[in-house]
Amino acid sequence: MCKYLSFLFLLCFPFLASAQGSYILKGKVLNINNQLPLESATVYITTVKDSTVLEYTLTDKNGDFNFAAKKNDKPVFLKVTYMGFDTFIEEQKGITSNKDFNNIYLSESVNTLNEVTVKGEDPPIRIKNDTIEFKASLFKTRPDANVEALLKQLPGIEVDSDGKITANGKEVTQVLVNGKPFFDRDGAMALKNLPAEIINKVQISDFKTKKEEYSKDQAASDNSSINLTIDEDKNKGYFGKFMGGYGTDDRYESSFILNYFNNKRKISLLGSSNNINAQGFSQDEVFDNMGGGRNSRGSTVNRSQANGITTSNLLGFNYSDELIKNFNSNASYNYADAHTENKHYSESTELRPDGNSYFTVSDSKTDSRNSSHKANVELEYKISPTVRLFVAPRFNTSITESNPESSSSSTNLTDDSLANDASSKSANRSESNSFSNSINFNKSFEKKARNLSFVFNNNNSNSNSNNFIESETNFYTTNRQILRDQNIKNRSVSDSYSAEIEYTEPVTDSIRFKIGVEYNYQNNINDNKTFDDIGNDVYTNINEDQTTFLTSKQNSIVPKTGIRFQKNKFTFDINSSASILQYDNHSFYKGNAIDLNQKYILPSNALQIRYRADRSKNLTFRYNYDQSLPSASQLLPIQNVSNTLNTVTGNPDLNPTETHSARLNYRNFDFRTRSGYNFYLNANYNKNDVISTSIYNTDNSRTTTYTNISGTYSFSGGGSWNKSIKQESNLLRYGIALNANYNFDKGFTNGVLYGATSKGITPRIYLNYDYGEFFTVAPSYNFSYNETDYDISSLKSRSNVVHRINLQTTSYWPTNWIWGNDFGYTYNSINQSFYLWNTSLSYTFLNKTFVAKVKVYDILNQNQSITRSISSTAVTDNYNTVLQRYAMFSLTYKIQNFSGTQKAPGRNNRNMEGMDRGNRPPGGFGGGRPGGPMD
Repeated sequence: MCKYLSFLFLLCFPFLASAQGSYILKGKVLNINNQLPLESATVYITTVKDSTVLEYTLTDKNGDFNFAAKKNDKPVFLKVTYMGFDTFIEEQKGITSNKDFNNIYLSESVNTLNEVTVKGEDPPIRIKNDTIEFKASLFKTRPDANVEALLKQLPGIEVDSDGKITANGKEVTQVLVNGKPFFDRDGAMALKNLPAEIINKVQISDFKTKKEEYSKDQAASDNSSINLTIDEDKNKGYFGKFMGGYGTDDRYESSFILNYFNNKRKISLLGSSNNINAQGFSQDEVFDNMGGGRNSRGSTVNRSQANGITTSNLLGFNYSDELIKNFNSNASYNYADAHTENKHYSESTELRPDGNSYFTVSDSKTDSRNSSHKANVELEYKISPTVRLFVAPRFNTSITESNPESSSSSTNLTDDSLANDASSKSANRSESNSFSNSINFNKSFEKKARNLSFVFNNNNSNSNSNNFIESETNFYTTNRQILRDQNIKNRSVSDSYSAEIEYTEPVTDSIRFKIGVEYNYQNNINDNKTFDDIGNDVYTNINEDQTTFLTSKQNSIVPKTGIRFQKNKFTFDINSSASILQYDNHSFYKGNAIDLNQKYILPSNALQIRYRADRSKNLTFRYNYDQSLPSASQLLPIQNVSNTLNTVTGNPDLNPTETHSARLNYRNFDFRTRSGYNFYLNANYNKNDVISTSIYNTDNSRTTTYTNISGTYSFSGGGSWNKSIKQESNLLRYGIALNANYNFDKGFTNGVLYGATSKGITPRIYLNYDYGEFFTVAPSYNFSYNETDYDISSLKSRSNVVHRINLQTTSYWPTNWIWGNDFGYTYNSINQSFYLWNTSLSYTFLNKTFVAKVKVYDILNQNQSITRSISSTAVTDNYNTVLQRYAMFSLTYKIQNFSGTQKAPGRNNRNMEGMDRGNRPPGGFGGGRPGGPMD
C-alpha cells in the first residue's frame, strides 16, 4: 500500500507545489447598459509580451468568476470576452496577490450590431448559442501531434483507448473538417492523420440531421458533433506521410496519406497494406496500425482483437470544393480488400427446462476474402438565403469468397451419450451491389420558425451467391444419417423508398406546430434454389425441400403531427403518427403458393421534455411507443431444412411487437472547474415480442417456430464523473464511470415457458497525467460482472467475471525519441488470465522529416481471444485465432509545405492571432473602468 501511496504522491506533487505559488482572482461581469450578469463570458490572463494564455475560466449564471492563477512578476493582461460585446482588456503589473476585480462592465459592440466583421483576438473558449468553440492554438500540444492529441487537451472532451470520443458526456458521432466529411463522418481518419498545428478552432455542438440543421430545429439525438476549422495560413498547401515496415513471421505494414488544401478545395489520397489485422486507416502516433495499441476500436474481453488474422489493402480518395458560389461538393471513393484466416472453437451448454441438458462442441476453419468499392457524394446548394438543397448518393459493390470447414458434436450430459455429430465443407462466392440516395429540400420563411421541408430516401440492393457444400450428419439415438452434396444458388433483391413532407408553423413565440405526411414502399425478393449432385459434380437435380421463393412488400402512408412548447428553460415536444400499412407476403414452396396479405394501423408516439438550468446543466426525458412487424420468414408457414439439425417453420398468427421505452439523462459540465458528470436511466417493456420456440428430439435435433410473448423488459443506468487540472506543464485528467443493467427475458423450450433474469455491472476508473512534452502516464481499471438466473429449479444460475487493468506510458524525452508502452492484464472466469504488452521506440531525424521505429506486439506471447455469451436457452464460450508476438521495424517520411509560411515549428511556439500588440493602451478598453496593477 505504501508503494501505491508514494506513486500517487509523486503524480500529485507538481500540482501541490504549484498550488503554493497561486493566487485567487475573482470578480463579476455585467452588461453596462442594463447591469445584468453575463453568463459564460470568457475571462483569461495572458502575458503582455506575446499573449500566451496563462489561465482562463467562464463566468457562472450570476456573472461571477473565481479562479487560481500562478504567481507572475511580469506584466499580464486581464481579458474578458463575450459574443456581441467589446473585449475588455486591462494591464496588470503582475500576479503577486489575491485580487477582487469587483464589477467589470462590457459594452455591446457597435460593429456586431451593424454586421461589420472586425478581426480580433479569440479567447481560449467561447460559447456561441449551443456551440462551444475552442481556440486550438492556445492549448499546448507537442510538435507534430495529431488532432486526437489536441482533443485530449480540451476540457470536457474524453478520448478513450477504444477511440470513442465524448464531449460533456455526449458521444461524438460526427467529425467534420471545415464543415465537410474527411472521408467518413465518424472522423477516425481525421483524428489520427491531421496535424494539430493546422487546426484553428474546434467547435462542438449537438449532432443534427440535415433536416434539423436547415430548419434550425433542436437536435433529436443525444449525440454531439465536432467541426475542425483550419488556420487561414495553413489552408493553402500540402502535407502527408509515407510509412513502410517489415518484421518477424513475415509481418508487414505500409501506408501513405497525402492532403492538398487550397482555400475551399481539399484533395486527399490514402492507401495502406498490411497483414497485422488493421483493416481501416487510422494510424496512431506511437503504434501506427498495430491493433491492440492506442488505436483500439473494440470492446470485447480481448479488446480490439479481430477474429482471425487479416491481410488487408486499402485505397481511398476524397475531394471537396465549392464548385460555384453557394454550391459545395464532397466526394470520396474507397477500395478495400481483406483476406482473413480463422480457426474457431466453441463450447455450448444448451439448457433444457427438465434439466436434461446437452453439451455441444464445434470447430470451424475459415478462409475468406472480400473486396469492395464504395463511392459517396454529397452536394449542397444554397439556392437562396431561404432555400437549401442537399443530395447524397452512395454506391457500393463487393465480392466475397470463402471456403469454410466445420464439425460439431452434441453429448447428453445426463448419461454422457453421443447424440449427434456433423461435418461440412463448402466453397462460397457472392456478389452484391447497392445504391442509396438522400435528398433534403428546405424552405424557410420570413416569419421565424416557419419552415417547409421535403426529404426523399431510397435504398436499392441486390446480391447473388453460388455455394457448393458437402455435409454429413449422424444421429446416434435414432440411427439416422443425412448426406448432402449440393449446389445452392440464391438471389435476393431489396428496394425501399420513402418521401416525407413537413410544414412547421409558429402559433406564438412559445408554441410551434408541425404537420406532415410520409409515404414508404419496401419490396424484398429472396429466390433460393438447391441442386443435388447426380454424379461427377453435375448439379442438375433440383431439391424441392430446400428450394424456396419468397416476396415481401410493404406500402404505408404515415400522417404525422407534433407540437412544441418552449418557454424560459423548458422545451416540451409531443409527436404522434400512425402508419396505415398494407403488408403482403408470398411464397412458392413444393409447388404450392401461399399468400399472407394483411392490413395494419400502427400508431407511434414520442414525448420529450428538456430542462436547461443554464449553459452547462441540462435534463432530458424521452418516452417512445412503437410497433414493429415480424419478418416474412417468421410469418410464412414453410419449412427451412437447410440446417440438418434444425428445421424452422414460420407462424402466420404472429402479431406486431409493441415497445415502450423511456430515457432520463442529466448532464453537467462546469468549464470553470473543468469537471463534469452525467447520469442516465433507460427502461424498455415489450408486448408480443417475437421469440423462437423449439422442440428437441432425443438425438438433439429440433424443430423451431416463432411465437409472441409479453412481459419482457430491461432496465439500465449509469453515469460518469471526470475532472481535469492544469498547472503550467502539468495536466491531470481522471474520472470514474459506472453502468448497470437488469433484464428479464423468456425462453420457450420443449413446450415450457420460463423466465431468465440477467444482471450486470461495469465500473471503470481511469487517470491520465501529462507532464508537458516529456511523458504521459495513463492507468485504467475495468470490471465487468454478468449473472443470469432462471425461474425454474432445474436450471442453475450462470455468471461471468472480467477484470481488466491497462497502463499506457509514453516518453518524449530525450528530444526526438518516443518510447510507448501499452500493458494490459485480463482476468476472466472462463480461462483464468493473460497479459498483453506492446512496446514501441522511435527516433525522429533529418529535421523531423524521417521517423525510424521498432515495435513489438504481444511481447509475452500470451494474447488470447475468448468470449462468453449467456442467453435464456444456452451458455456459449467462443475461442478464435488471434495475432500473437511479432517485432517490426518501420520508416516514416513526412512532407509539409504551406503557402506563405515556413514549416511549422510546433504549436508551442505559436502566439495568439489578430491583435496589434504594439498599439495596446496601458489601461482597459471595451469596458468602463481604469486599469490598475495587482498589489
